[in-house]
Amino acid sequence: MQTLLQDLRYVLRMLATNPGFTAVAVITLAFGIGGTTAIFSMLYSAVLNPFAYRADPHRLVVLVRRDTT
Repeated sequence: MQTLLQDLRYVLRMLATNPGFTAVAVITLAFGIGGTTAIFSMLYSAVLNPFAYRADPHRLVVLVRRDTT
């Protein structure tokens, strides 16, 4: 546990001495987490939970309009 605390203090010290690198790292992590969340949200809504209604296959109806003219 003591080594972990020393490592964390060292990391914080290094990040404080390089603010440009810290900003780039934080922005990269933010875009990565945000992008991953967006992709998985779309994947969930499109593939895993595609229908917003109860699945009763015998009650589903398809309407088709045909022009005879």
